[in-house]
Amino acid sequence: MTSAQVGTQPEDIEAAESDSAAGEGYHRALGARQIQMIAIGGAIGTGLFLGAGKGISKAGPSLILAYAIAGLVIFFIMRALGELLMYRPVSGSFSEYARQFIGPFAGFVTGWTYWLFWVVTGITEVTAAATYMTYWWNIPQWLSALVFTFVLYGANLISVKLFGELEFWFSMVKVTAIVGMILICAGILTLGFSDAGDTASVTHLWDQGGFFPNGIGNTLMTLQMVMFAFLAVELVGVTAGESKDPKTVLPKAINTVPWRIAVFYVGALIMILSVVPWTEFEPGVSPFVHAFEKMGLGIGAAIVNFVVLTAALSSCNSGMYSTGRMLRDLALNGQGPAFFTKLTKSGTPLVGTTFSAALMMVGVWVNYQWPGDAFNYVVSFATISGMWAWIVILVCHVRYRRKADQGLLAESPFKAPGGIWASIVALAFIGMVIVMMALDKDARVLLYCAPLWGLLLLVSYLVLKARNPESAAFAKRS
Repeated sequence: MTSAQVGTQPEDIEAAESDSAAGEGYHRALGARQIQMIAIGGAIGTGLFLGAGKGISKAGPSLILAYAIAGLVIFFIMRALGELLMYRPVSGSFSEYARQFIGPFAGFVTGWTYWLFWVVTGITEVTAAATYMTYWWNIPQWLSALVFTFVLYGANLISVKLFGELEFWFSMVKVTAIVGMILICAGILTLGFSDAGDTASVTHLWDQGGFFPNGIGNTLMTLQMVMFAFLAVELVGVTAGESKDPKTVLPKAINTVPWRIAVFYVGALIMILSVVPWTEFEPGVSPFVHAFEKMGLGIGAAIVNFVVLTAALSSCNSGMYSTGRMLRDLALNGQGPAFFTKLTKSGTPLVGTTFSAALMMVGVWVNYQWPGDAFNYVVSFATISGMWAWIVILVCHVRYRRKADQGLLAESPFKAPGGIWASIVALAFIGMVIVMMALDKDARVLLYCAPLWGLLLLVSYLVLKARNPESAAFAKRS
């Protein structure tokens, strides 16, 4: 084991000892270009391209405001993470901070929960990608899923640089699609071309029953869906230990969060809802596809299908990357099997990535065989798992900021605007979203599995603690 007990207080940990990726065995191979696109891609997923239709039909144009407010909260979360990363840029990220600022059990829960989040997400996304392939070719879904998994698995084992390059191009496709849609819509509004030119107008944002056509209550109920769309934005934190220049690159990537959300979510929805009245959208139908059809562009469905295929593969690729790192971090701290610490010559976690990829393939098979409610419950739980990472980031930031203000820890050069209060506001907002989930019969199922997973982790931790007391101590890398 590579951890050593050094005391009972987390402030005894010195940031400098964990700042070196070489000490962890990783290679700093991710450049600024790749980190920027990983950060951008993490905020853009199938939730926007496919899921926004349900939100539009429920909240109307006010969905734009929901995305803007949720985007501000995401910015608070990312700046809190950024302050922690500049204090101590490590690959374990959230689980390392949880271990240091909350306690060993919190680190254990966070590491395994975030690992589960990406395994389940990988299962659903590679399954979805295989489904999207049938749009063009009559290929068995199991075959597409198998090929996608092996290709992404191989790319992640070759080098972290190849992972970064794949994410760069996956994100580029998503960004190009959204920017293209915005430009086309802007052209229609100003020049009046296409089939939608005669009726397109920004007045659609308020002349179809007002900005809140179904009431503020329904707008609030969409916040849970909106927050789900932002899951994985925190992935950039996992790359800290493998960035070439984390103290320069990561702040720049995190500071792009406001304009990313403003352009890709708020901007895109303003344009689409100005060209097509919100009353024409339906749940389950991509607003992008419907907008393309309204413009008379028959290739719209094919374009969006290609983009969501790319988004699904991007998410699966991210899952391959993060699961191996999380398992290795747990193992390095005695909270996971020691064999997960093994690295390839190129600095990638061989066993952890292989184990996670194997589970993803088993999950794909299970999904094909029993696509019923039980599997859907597990998939739904992935959402709670992702939000747990946000909660941990915010709690750790509050505790770090208090220690730093007292002079007990070094100041971070990248302080979060609003300090502790911004993190408290973000925590309160997430709490409100969870309450909304409990009130919504369709989303309530997301909360059912959390206590069972928590109980399983508690029992596992108690067994681990009895066998290896060091794993329950505040520790630092040797």
